[in-house]
Parts: sequence; structure tokens; C-alpha cells
Amino acid sequence: MKKVFKANNISCINCANLIKGSLEDDFGEIKVNLDVKPREVTVEIVDDSSEAKFKEEMNELGYSVIEE
Repeated sequence: MKKVFKANNISCINCANLIKGSLEDDFGEIKVNLDVKPREVTVEIVDDSSEAKFKEEMNELGYSVIEE
């Protein structure tokens, strides 16, 4: 299921490319919307454990996912 996460600290295309390059091997295609604030990251999530892993890896890259 595609899921949209809001994230802090994503400021430019370089940030988006870092996220994609670092995480697409584990999570497939990732889209980063730089036209909204906070930025939105769309990713395929299959279960709760993959969601937790995605949030953890985003945090390790320096981009915290905003919990809603």
C-alpha cells in the first residue's frame, strides 16, 4: 500500500535524491514532494514492521518523520 509521510529537514532536490538513493533498494520507488511544507515522501509500505524500518532509516539520514 502506498503511504504518504510528512518529514522535516528535506529542503532541496539533493535531499530528495539522498532519500531515494539510500532507501529505494529496500522500499522500491520513492517520491518526494518538494512543493509542500512539510515535505511529503510517498513510499510502498507492506506492513507495520516495514513502516517502522522506513521511519528509522529516514531518521538515520537526518529526516524525521512527523507523527500524525
